Amino acid sequence: MSALWFEPKWPAPKGVRVLSTLRGSPSGGGASKAPYARFNLGLNVGDDPLAVAENRQMLRHEAGLPAEPAWLAQVHGVTVADLDEAGLHGAADAAMTRRSGQVCAILTADCLPIVLATDTGDTVAAAHAGWRGMAAGVIGATVRAMAARPEGLIAWLGPAIGPSHFEVGGEVRAAFLSTDPGAGDAFKANAAGKFMADLAMLARRQLEDLGVNRISGGGECTYAHADRYFSHRRDGVTGRQATLVWREA
Repeated sequence: MSALWFEPKWPAPKGVRVLSTLRGSPSGGGASKAPYARFNLGLNVGDDPLAVAENRQMLRHEAGLPAEPAWLAQVHGVTVADLDEAGLHGAADAAMTRRSGQVCAILTADCLPIVLATDTGDTVAAAHAGWRGMAAGVIGATVRAMAARPEGLIAWLGPAIGPSHFEVGGEVRAAFLSTDPGAGDAFKANAAGKFMADLAMLARRQLEDLGVNRISGGGECTYAHADRYFSHRRDGVTGRQATLVWREA
């Protein structure tokens, strides 16, 4: 594992690569200064664009990426960018590709990054699943965009805020219960009259409902590990880590 990223342990199909970046450290690299220290990869969070560009160049060079990742303008929506189509991809919260060498990229700082791949490794995708996007249907949109049998898909859930730290109001719970009455299991009432939400459990429920049953990951909390991850809920103004997936040639 690099000081700047790790490759998750999951049953990845042959030829499919996944990287999940870390926040960096004075000894481990990264050009951004506080409060974005150090390996911030997000351009639209107030960091120095030159520092972000240096971090992105460092990632591509040191990780040996086959191409510059397709950095999306994420808006907590359900649009899926097809990276095989020519032109700019605009606002989107998921990306997919069937071509080798195209790098799907999702930026997060508490939201749940989800990687999907066909078991044959011929199609890969990544989705940005915060509660708004998940409630709106970004997971289902991504699965449908891949145009593959759901039972032939494999999923990995990356680092996100965990249920011990993600406090939400009743409106968030209601948004999920409106389409899935069983989603109440992912919300635990607390002493403040609100709920502690489990994003990974909600994602698993949605994936399984779609027919995707081979799911790994989902246990790493961004809020709890300040030495490893950026967390918007914990720090407010902060950087973004990336989850990348691509097909090797």
